[in-house]
Amino acid sequence: MKPDVLQSLLARPDLPRVARTINETLQSEQLRRTRFRRELTPSVKAEFIGGEIVMHSPAKAKHLRATQNLVGLLRAFVQRHGLGEVFSEKALICLTRNDYEPDVVFFEKAKADGFSADQMEFPTPDFIAEVLSESTEQRDRGVKFDDYADHGVAEYWIIDCDEASVEQYCLQQGVYKLAQKLKQGEIDSIVIAGLRIPIAAIFDDQQFHMALTKLLK
Repeated sequence: MKPDVLQSLLARPDLPRVARTINETLQSEQLRRTRFRRELTPSVKAEFIGGEIVMHSPAKAKHLRATQNLVGLLRAFVQRHGLGEVFSEKALICLTRNDYEPDVVFFEKAKADGFSADQMEFPTPDFIAEVLSESTEQRDRGVKFDDYADHGVAEYWIIDCDEASVEQYCLQQGVYKLAQKLKQGEIDSIVIAGLRIPIAAIFDDQQFHMALTKLLK
């Protein structure tokens, strides 16, 4: 919470009543969240955000292609160098209040080594990438942007298929700063040590295969 918001809240004369309302709301929300996790199935992509279940519609081909290409490149590099674990879409990331299923996540080795084979709920990743769509852009740039930063996700990419661009955000003193927005050339990850991939390889299958071959040499 921003300091000015907190100070304003603490200064309210009806703070005890506000606190009771907040606690009652969070208790009710937690019951819904528990039910959400229990009823979530592998065939459905859904998230629990701000006390509400957010269902996702089927993705467009350009969204699927960008996600699959990025996952393919990251997984090949990470596995080759033993750096950790890469998951896509159905990894349920459980933060303090909200549950997300980001498009692409990376966990550093120390964290990934603690995962069990049957694990279905995951902690804060070290890297997240979201591929924008009309229905998700507001959340990807809003609540998720703030929540990922608040929980210490060190690197966040926002991928725009229409622009064929990647925005790279890096965590600095608890907030994201735009490191660069690229439509061409190569991008270096700050979290996945040594990873450098062409922007075009995320959006173009031929470029993807060329980049994958180079990564695997």
